[in-house]
Amino acid sequence: MGEQGDMRMGERADCRWDEGDAGVLRLPSGRLIRGRGLRRPLDPTAPVPSYAVYLLGSQPPEVPWEFRWLPWPDFRLPKDRVEARAVLGEVWERAAGERVEVACEGGRGRTGTALACLAVLDGVPAGEAVAFVRAGYDRRAVETPWQRRYVRGFG
Repeated sequence: MGEQGDMRMGERADCRWDEGDAGVLRLPSGRLIRGRGLRRPLDPTAPVPSYAVYLLGSQPPEVPWEFRWLPWPDFRLPKDRVEARAVLGEVWERAAGERVEVACEGGRGRTGTALACLAVLDGVPAGEAVAFVRAGYDRRAVETPWQRRYVRGFG
């Protein structure tokens, strides 16, 4: 693997994920985005993101890479849906050439919902996006009926 592919915790990450990395979802366009649950500690040998979006009800702790907090309470929807659309659009754009991750506490409900919305932005029909994420990321992703409705309406 090349120099950038060997980057680990604390190093700058300016390339894409490896498709085999834990939590990485491949979108139809080839973009690779990592979903993650923050409750589980990050493996110190795992690659780090260059940019992350944390989907949490309260301010996330500082991390050594660029990140953005999108206020999103557990089992709910984003507090500001206009902001959420803009943030997810930025995630989609940056994932074309950067290691981007989206994460919430457990890595399933909010993270799965965000990944499904990213799949919609990438061309997956809104009615198929939850199944796409469940097949490629986590079979229990997108936990609530309102999260599923949010994805269907995201298109």
